[in-house]
Amino acid sequence: MNVPFAVWDLGMGQIILILLVVLLLFGAKKLPELAKGLGQGIKEFKKSSRDM
Repeated sequence: MNVPFAVWDLGMGQIILILLVVLLLFGAKKLPELAKGLGQGIKEFKKSSRDM
């Protein structure tokens, strides 16, 4: 069991279903932009938590 998914106890089927729903909602062209924004947000969060 992966540590990040242990909190919600998500299986591979649920993860694939969530990814398909996200793909349908935002479209294939928006996914790279969303992933980049999410990555930058996580990076900023980690940076600010290290500064504290």
